[in-house]
Amino acid sequence: MVSRTIPPLHIHPDVTLLSERRVWDGRFPLDEIRFRHRRFDSALSGERVWELWGRGRAAAVLPYDPEADAVVLMEQFRLPALAAGLDPVLVEVPAGLCDAGEAVEITATRETQEEIGLAVDRLERIGDFLLTPGGSDELAALFVGRVTAPAADAEGIAGHAGLAAEHEDIRARVWPASRAIETALAGGFPNSVTSLALLWLASRRDWLRAHWSQS
Repeated sequence: MVSRTIPPLHIHPDVTLLSERRVWDGRFPLDEIRFRHRRFDSALSGERVWELWGRGRAAAVLPYDPEADAVVLMEQFRLPALAAGLDPVLVEVPAGLCDAGEAVEITATRETQEEIGLAVDRLERIGDFLLTPGGSDELAALFVGRVTAPAADAEGIAGHAGLAAEHEDIRARVWPASRAIETALAGGFPNSVTSLALLWLASRRDWLRAHWSQS
């Protein structure tokens, strides 16, 4: 695998960088950072050592059909979920890392097409979220995207997709928005980005449908 290019740490007046050492240089590099930072009492901290997993910029999309009032969610195998003691098949929204120099909006539309075979004709930005602030720099731009929900069977399954070159095995399922939101509110989706998107939709769904109907 090709190592990703990770920019250096940003300069900050309250952070003193003592050393930076790459301890793993795979697809996602791991750096050992030694530093001091300004404490809340204005003193400098003692020397701290953190491992920083470099993943970089990402984007994710909740595909929503305002006419059908339905969302399209995907299911795929995740090894870290198994390591955490969870069912390894997670319910997720299309998401991926940005290519070098790629705008997050382009990543969002590309991943929706690649992972569930749907085109997004409009994006509404929800916000930027640091997914693992204790160890990784991955910052995800989260959107809700306007789509037309595909036909689905009695169980809501709308087909299978994913990039064969990456051995992706993805199942797309159409959910009534109300049922997906209820599941998120009940803590039924351990994937944080999926829950964030659905909880945002729960509070903004009427506004979003009216907003999109004007264009």
